[in-house]
Amino acid sequence: MRPTNLLTSRIETRLLRPDIAYIMYEQVYDSLLAPAGVGEKELELALGRLTGSRIDFGELYFQHRVSEGWMLEDGAVKSGSFDSDQGVGVRAVAGSGTGFAYADSLALPALLDAAGSARSIARQGGSGLVRVGSPASVPARYGAYDPVGQGRSADRVELLRTIDAYVRSLDARISQVTVNLAASHESILVAATDGVLAGDVRPLIRLDVRVLMEEGERREQGFSGGGGRWSIDAVTAPEFWQEHAREAVRIASVNLRAEPAPAGYMTVVLGPGWPGVLLHEAVGHGLEGDFNRKGISAFSGRLGEKVATEACTVVDDGTLDGRRGSLSVDDEGTPSSCTTLIENGRLVGFMQDRLNARLMGVEPTGNGRRESFAHLPMPRMTNTYMLPGQHDPGEILASVDDGIYAVGFNGGQVDITSGKFVFAASEAYRIRNGRVGAPIKGATLIGNGPDVLTRVGMVGNDLELDAGVGVCGKEGQGVPVGVGQPTLRIDGLTVGGTG
Repeated sequence: MRPTNLLTSRIETRLLRPDIAYIMYEQVYDSLLAPAGVGEKELELALGRLTGSRIDFGELYFQHRVSEGWMLEDGAVKSGSFDSDQGVGVRAVAGSGTGFAYADSLALPALLDAAGSARSIARQGGSGLVRVGSPASVPARYGAYDPVGQGRSADRVELLRTIDAYVRSLDARISQVTVNLAASHESILVAATDGVLAGDVRPLIRLDVRVLMEEGERREQGFSGGGGRWSIDAVTAPEFWQEHAREAVRIASVNLRAEPAPAGYMTVVLGPGWPGVLLHEAVGHGLEGDFNRKGISAFSGRLGEKVATEACTVVDDGTLDGRRGSLSVDDEGTPSSCTTLIENGRLVGFMQDRLNARLMGVEPTGNGRRESFAHLPMPRMTNTYMLPGQHDPGEILASVDDGIYAVGFNGGQVDITSGKFVFAASEAYRIRNGRVGAPIKGATLIGNGPDVLTRVGMVGNDLELDAGVGVCGKEGQGVPVGVGQPTLRIDGLTVGGTG
């Protein structure tokens, strides 16, 4: 029986777009709960088990996800996978204590067992994790918009081989080609004791190309990829994968002629788009609600203070159509939003899930995210980026007498408490007398996130978002995210180099 009356009216009043949300809710219900025999009565029984003395609220998080991945290396299929997973996570919250249990079965007995376990843990004032039920064999269930369900496996392999051949035709120095294709289709439904009832259907697709290029005794890599919450047709179109193939080859070619990077304290210009990963790591994590509630972020206690130059406005926006980090609703059923974190240099907000928002006396921002039904939600980023400024990128580069221009990164480390970071540039150039010169190799940027924001001297008018490859890790959970920024000039940053 499909939920009606009270339950369906909740979603119509809770979500920003009830017409779209209700359609997705019905699609999720039909594919996820109906086969398990879970209807309005069963939901209310399970939620009822989560209510009682000292319990502030309880929540059921249902999820079904199908995913597939293919890797082609040097013309041969190195790996292929197809996974189907479903279950329910049950949470009970009492004050700051959380009880959590999860089950692989969606049947009523498993729901009631998980709800009872979560409530018992929460009432004891602690936090815990209990697995109940037994693994179930679940058939694949596809929605109307499903990148996993489109096409055959043979078509996937043939596409990757076509890309491999195209890449090798671009440059005779290419010695190795790796192509990855990953797709998933996820349905979620959230029901909570305070009336939240929301569903979401989430497609996700990504295609990556990596090349190894050799010249003499020197070997260099190039990487490019992209994706989003699209149909698989978007990444199998020749204009999409050819662009990334050419970009991977270009980066490898640039790095083959790169000179050793200089070292010292100097002006650094960050390119638009993917370099926003530095903003994500060095600043974004420090603006998540849990770190600030606990007082362990470098930004703790600084709300309302000036933390950056006036040119800096930073937002987290989960509402962008089709972006990798976007969500219709988060994993607690809260509608996605565009949250301003830093406005004209002042710290004005944090990213919040429901628990931290309640404990801090503010509203949730739609940033409650979890890797799966077997994980607790926590404040996480969606698409985090800096808004554009007034300067032309050419003007910014021309203003630098001696420095480096970093347009790509391939890894880094950040300490949330202090804000200190180290990032390695995958593509960078020397700037001399306002001109971009030779490419450099081995440059690392070393600094402190909050301090770097106070050194942003110029902000470009060329905002770009990344191509759609980001995965954010926090406390062992990974979720898809987006990053972005315009061209930035940082007036003083330590550069570690090899020259």
